[in-house]
Amino acid sequence: MIDDASQGISFVCNNIAEYGGDPNRIYIMGQSAGAHIAACTILEQAIKEAGEGECTWSLSQIKAYFGLSGGYNLFNLIDHFHSRGLYRSIFLSIMEGEESIRRFSPEVVVQDPNIGNAVSLIPPTVLFHGTGDYSIPSDQSKSFAETLKRLGVKAESILYEGKTHTDVFLQDPMRGGKDDMFDDLVAYIHAGDPEALSRDATAPPRRRLVPEFMLKLAHSVSPF
Repeated sequence: MIDDASQGISFVCNNIAEYGGDPNRIYIMGQSAGAHIAACTILEQAIKEAGEGECTWSLSQIKAYFGLSGGYNLFNLIDHFHSRGLYRSIFLSIMEGEESIRRFSPEVVVQDPNIGNAVSLIPPTVLFHGTGDYSIPSDQSKSFAETLKRLGVKAESILYEGKTHTDVFLQDPMRGGKDDMFDDLVAYIHAGDPEALSRDATAPPRRRLVPEFMLKLAHSVSPF
């Protein structure tokens, strides 16, 4: 999956200009498992670039990485997943042992002193998470952001009080009107662009897509 993600990013970096995009203003974002895969992909690319490996795209083209409701330290998720029904033995079997858990835990890997130069290549990182997320606790984003900052990466976590794993990307956008995560995301991308910020300020309210009772019903039955 990480190889697939890297190939996808490579295609965008090498072809976006043909579609009118700016190859030096690319953002990467993933949600849940996607946030985890994106973080692993960025880290593996950083290690590859620091080691002068063959690369088809460069982290210098990535303006920022946005992680939404992601898990970044699998060691700290084993017990949580077990309590939620993804039993420890099954998870370890899926991951094919503890070594894979370490390799695919970005927060653990970035602290390896042997890859110090690679960490400096990680793009600015913003991690969004709801504090009411019972699929992946928000401490995952908070801790990873703090670790990255300690290592010199520009990083921050933005937490949304009481929001669940799906609220911030599914229910809230469907409600229409104000959407805190969307506003924070766009404000980051448009920072330093007065024209874009002005358009954002005068944009019409987003319309509701789904009646509230349906959103509440979905919230009550969702396993996430």
